[in-house]
Amino acid sequence: MPEDISAAERMVREWQERATEKAEKFGRMQAQIEQISVTESSRDGAVRVTVGSSGMLDDLVLAENAGNRPMAKLAGEIMRTVRLAQSKLPERMQEAAASTVGEGDEAVRHMLGQAKRFFPEPPEEPEEPPRRPGVQEMRIGPEDDGPRQPRRPNRAPRRPGPDDFDDEDFSRGSFLR
Repeated sequence: MPEDISAAERMVREWQERATEKAEKFGRMQAQIEQISVTESSRDGAVRVTVGSSGMLDDLVLAENAGNRPMAKLAGEIMRTVRLAQSKLPERMQEAAASTVGEGDEAVRHMLGQAKRFFPEPPEEPEEPPRRPGVQEMRIGPEDDGPRQPRRPNRAPRRPGPDDFDDEDFSRGSFLR
């Protein structure tokens, strides 16, 4: 019987060592995950955000040119940049898990699945108006989407003839003719 007891003690001791080692690995993974932060910027650099491993906003920096746009557009750009940063968190968590515990552990797979479930997918890039090569036409004045009148060739304005003259009508110019 003493042999059975020593084998059981050895088995319990090995189990405790594996559990202690696993707990240490999970502790290192947790410490690495807590240190994760992701910083992203908008395409034009006007918005820069940093999110922590929880996905919460840790920092927001707006460049001077950010104030030159409508507030609704600025708010949308801030949110798009935050979502972009948050979407990179699951990948960073996966890297931390792979370097400490390994991805084969059931608890790690569950944690990574939850991270992918709760953090957003990368936002789609907003559509920009297509840019045409060459010189662009610039119009000044109110935009009019209605039909356009064909342009007349450059001609001198019509002058009133002698029969059109009215002594009291000065609407076409000076009274000194």
